[in-house]
Amino acid sequence: MADTTGTSPDDEDRADALFHALSDRTRRDILRRVLAGEHSVSVLAAKYDMSFAAVQKHVAVLEKSGLLTKRRQGREQLASGDVAAVRSVASMLTELEQVWRGRIARIDDLLTLETPSAATPSEE
Repeated sequence: MADTTGTSPDDEDRADALFHALSDRTRRDILRRVLAGEHSVSVLAAKYDMSFAAVQKHVAVLEKSGLLTKRRQGREQLASGDVAAVRSVASMLTELEQVWRGRIARIDDLLTLETPSAATPSEE
C-alpha cells in the first residue's frame, strides 16, 4: 500500500513506538511523574503494586520511545521526561484531528448536496 501521508517509514515507526508506550496506564502515570521532575527508578517502583523488574520494563518502553531519558548517578538510575517528545505526540494528534475534521466536512457537504429539499411540495 502506498503512503500518501507524506511521512517516512521512520516517522511511522516513531509514531508506533510513542503510541505503544502511551497505551498503558502505568506507563502514562510514570510519564506524568517524570515530567514533573526527575525520579529514581527505585522510587518510581515503590509507588506501584508490581515488582521492581516490571516497573523497569515500563521505564524501558518509555525510554525506547524517547518519552523518557535515564542517566546514572552512582548506583541510582534517574529518569526524567522529555517534553519535546510529548509535544511531538500532541503534534501528531493535531494532524490526525485536522485530517478527520476535513473528512467530516466533506461528508457534511455531500450530505447537503444529496438531501432532497423538504420545502418542495410534491405535485399531484
